[in-house]
Amino acid sequence: MSSQAIARARRRADFAQVLREPVVVITILAIFAMLALFIIYPIYAVFRLSLTQDGGFSTAVYQDLFSRVRYVRSITNSILLGTVVATLATIVGFVFAFAIYRGGIRFRGFFQTMAILPIISPPFMFALSVILLFGRNGLITARLLGLDTSGIYGLPGLVLVQTINLFPIAYLTLSGILQGIDPDVETCAMNLGASRFTVFRTITLPLAKPGILAAWLVVFVSSMTDFGNPIMIGGSFDVLSVQAYLEFTGMGNLPRGAALAVLLLIPTVMVYFLQKYIMGRGSYATITGKSSKRGKPNSSPALRALLTVFCLGITVIVVLFYGTIIVGSFVRLWGVDWSFTLRHFNYSWDVGLSTLRNTIFLALIATPITALMGTAIAFLVMRKRFPGRNVMSLLAMLSYAIPGTAIGIGYVLAFNVAPFRWSGTAFILVTAYVFRHVPIAVESGIAALKQISPEIEESSTNLGASSARTFQNVTLPLIKPAFFAGATFSFVRSMTAISAIIFLVSARWNHVTVLILAQTEIMRLGVASVMSFILILIIMAVIGIMMKLTGLKRDQVFSSGQ
Repeated sequence: MSSQAIARARRRADFAQVLREPVVVITILAIFAMLALFIIYPIYAVFRLSLTQDGGFSTAVYQDLFSRVRYVRSITNSILLGTVVATLATIVGFVFAFAIYRGGIRFRGFFQTMAILPIISPPFMFALSVILLFGRNGLITARLLGLDTSGIYGLPGLVLVQTINLFPIAYLTLSGILQGIDPDVETCAMNLGASRFTVFRTITLPLAKPGILAAWLVVFVSSMTDFGNPIMIGGSFDVLSVQAYLEFTGMGNLPRGAALAVLLLIPTVMVYFLQKYIMGRGSYATITGKSSKRGKPNSSPALRALLTVFCLGITVIVVLFYGTIIVGSFVRLWGVDWSFTLRHFNYSWDVGLSTLRNTIFLALIATPITALMGTAIAFLVMRKRFPGRNVMSLLAMLSYAIPGTAIGIGYVLAFNVAPFRWSGTAFILVTAYVFRHVPIAVESGIAALKQISPEIEESSTNLGASSARTFQNVTLPLIKPAFFAGATFSFVRSMTAISAIIFLVSARWNHVTVLILAQTEIMRLGVASVMSFILILIIMAVIGIMMKLTGLKRDQVFSSGQ
């Protein structure tokens, strides 16, 4: 019998085994139904609206878009911003990761914390800090330099804010790559006479190149799909995500807003899968399973000093941005009256308490659902063979590549009419959280399952346990760290969401990030600072509690999001 025939026979046997377990079949069908309803259907609704005119198929909306300078400029601006930010953030992330894992610098734990701290921030907190520091009444521009300028609005401010906000993504991606390079390889090259620069250029950099490209692509997508920062400090620098929002909500031109969302959606999805292909096509690690005594990274004192100065410089910027938010919470009127006050806290308590309570409540509901669903999908994809297994994996991960603006518009179009009238409800917000962040839990679960031998679960099945019982009593306890890491990171993302849920909030169910944005737009910067500060404290407290209760490490929590 040929190997192909054996493989087909094995797949048939696996499928027959799945059919004998009704719980597994029902779970597979339910997951497919939910993925189709809450991921495919909303995106279909966006495409359909953008290609419909007078009840028939038409490309008139796209023709109109490409004939207007304003929208063409938004496309080119988005690409320009994404390219610049991806390049700078990848450089910063690479140098940071190299300094910590290859450079031998001191205070590694402190710098690791600083490198991932921006991840837990509201998406536009740094933009708020930049306004307070470099705006017309900014501490640095107006108070220290005596300048009356708004030059921070537009491309310069966006590049600064997004670079600091997104370099942790590159750092987390590249940390694993650089840790996978055996220092003995570099040491051997230097023992053969190569200089440190030659070793870096011919060994370290080529081995890290796939990770660098993958990090660049991820940051590029994140920059193009960013909504919070451009709407706050974009000024006249139009980008696609903001234009789609303004057309859909401000102008009421739904087809044009949908078309702009599609123009944002297509390149980001393509780039996302290109990144996955690059990371998955081969292994560039130099560590094997063979027993060996690994050396330590060998770097010169001058290089360590230079890397330390670089890391300190980035750390100072991060701390300055965070410190500005804290100080802004206690200043009576930024740029005018610097006296101490608690009135911003009082106002925030009156205006934002119910919104904050609702935000936490909905995030706490969505988090366990996200973790359970993601873990179940990971288990099915990794441990069961059934028709459509790869399709399930693809659909589950697809929402991570879809811009939040497209998700929000799609949900409004799909779930604001019969038979799904859910717009403005808590249900649609929780659903958006779950399916927006389920890829985090799926990736975390797959990574954990790869480290567990399937024979353990097979032994349970051979002893008569069903797949559901095996999953509950064997698999889930073994991957508990990954489960809680995915859940924690999902909670962080739910608490700091903006681009998708800004379309879905209502007077009854608002979100604290939308409230912060509203306060910034009416120049209540002190109130916005207080709300951002409180939001950060809550997120840090939840992360600390989860790490304490589950024994998770900091890197486990944040690497789950990559």
